[in-house]
Amino acid sequence: MSHAAAVEGDVPLGRVVKDGLWDSNVVFVQMLGMCPTMAVTSSATNGLGMGLATMAVLIVANAVIASLRHWVSPAVRIPIFIVLIAGMVTLVDLSLNAWLHDLYKVLGIYIALIVANCAVLGRAEAFASRQPVLASAVDGAAMGFGFTIALTMMGGIREVFGAGTLFANAHLLLGSHFAFLEMKILPETASTLFMILPPGGFLTLGFLIAARRRIQGWLDARSAAHESLPPGSAAAH
Repeated sequence: MSHAAAVEGDVPLGRVVKDGLWDSNVVFVQMLGMCPTMAVTSSATNGLGMGLATMAVLIVANAVIASLRHWVSPAVRIPIFIVLIAGMVTLVDLSLNAWLHDLYKVLGIYIALIVANCAVLGRAEAFASRQPVLASAVDGAAMGFGFTIALTMMGGIREVFGAGTLFANAHLLLGSHFAFLEMKILPETASTLFMILPPGGFLTLGFLIAARRRIQGWLDARSAAHESLPPGSAAAH
């Protein structure tokens, strides 16, 4: 365990990051936040924007809740958590409306619905209310980044096969600095409208969950094989 992890609590920060990105990924493992996952991932740009907005809420909400955990009565903790999360979502909503208005119009009501995202309240209850500020902020960043990766991957796959593009209109929705992301992958004649419709979202999610489980199974088998080797063997090193 690193010194930073030892200072911040019983949970190593490296483990917190691994949980957020892979072992307890919000979409591919916990299967939370399915409403925005299905609704906004018709393009990689929308998925990236929604993921970053949610990550910002997770980081700040986790940090604030962790800093107040000793002063919040267990009897009223859930209403207080919801009020705090709603405040963070309001700030994100107003910020997007002011500085990224095009993205704000695309995401619409789903920004406000971050308040009802089980992943945000779940991390507040399961982690931030029990851990110090730094560990909680790292947990929010890891969970949020894992959520962002999942939404961007889903949006990218659906956009490529549904429209033939990748990160289309990124310069309009995310700002001019993201124009380099825009790519044309397939000709229009090769695109399939089905992929950017709701059934395409469920199909894409199913394949990604299956791929993640297949990779995890391979990693588990490799780890088990490594542990079964004699301690002095060359492969064990």
